[in-house]
Amino acid sequence: MEEIPPSPHSMDADALQKLIHLLKATDDPLIQEQALITLSNSAAFSVNQDIIRNLDGLSVIGGMLLDCVPTVKEKALNALNNLSMNIKNQEEIQVYIMQVCKNIESAPLNSDLQLAGLRLLTNMSVTNDYHYKMINKIPCFLHLLSEGSERTQIQVLKVLVNLSANPATTRHFLKAQVPSLLLLFDNCINTDILLRALVFAANLKKNMNSEDGIMMEDEYSEDSVFSILCRDSTAFAQKLASLLHHPDTDVKEQVVRLLTQ
Repeated sequence: MEEIPPSPHSMDADALQKLIHLLKATDDPLIQEQALITLSNSAAFSVNQDIIRNLDGLSVIGGMLLDCVPTVKEKALNALNNLSMNIKNQEEIQVYIMQVCKNIESAPLNSDLQLAGLRLLTNMSVTNDYHYKMINKIPCFLHLLSEGSERTQIQVLKVLVNLSANPATTRHFLKAQVPSLLLLFDNCINTDILLRALVFAANLKKNMNSEDGIMMEDEYSEDSVFSILCRDSTAFAQKLASLLHHPDTDVKEQVVRLLTQ
């Protein structure tokens, strides 16, 4: 591993190219991990983000998502996450979104691999450009919201907030079944989770009010998000009323936003 420089910010194009070639040439998971960690650290610097793309590094790193070793996939996701801060890089990374979703779905619940995938999707869902590639995985994301640890819930809510801001996703969310959704709207819930859950719900309510045809009630089941937020909304309204006394100002602002829509 002598070829891997210790200071990623000081790496020039030649050093990065050697690192990418090393990643392509080796089958040793330990070497792959170290190379990916170094590429990930170097990608924290914007100039290196362009160099790595121009050296075809994105496709090499993306190819690691198919690796059978979970820690290698995790390090590849971390590297792509840093590289995705660049819009031109996103245009290339978007081809791996479906594979990232598969990795999230198949990874052990609350694992570092799952969280790394969710972090990448958070960056890739900031704009609406690639939401269509994630829509079919909305049930998976909502399952993680119901079953995951607080760390997982926070990370998946970042994705859900981004997706729910897009009116094109609203019907997909409203159809989804999340019986435990109401449990998130409680004063005892972690504030980071509660705030994002409120923004998620407010986004959906806003889009419901502005989109024609979304309110066709017959297509939504009793356990659907639509039923919780709208059809049988008494329990939700009671939850919101109690949150008006929450000590966090941002939480109260989102509650008011929901109550006035």
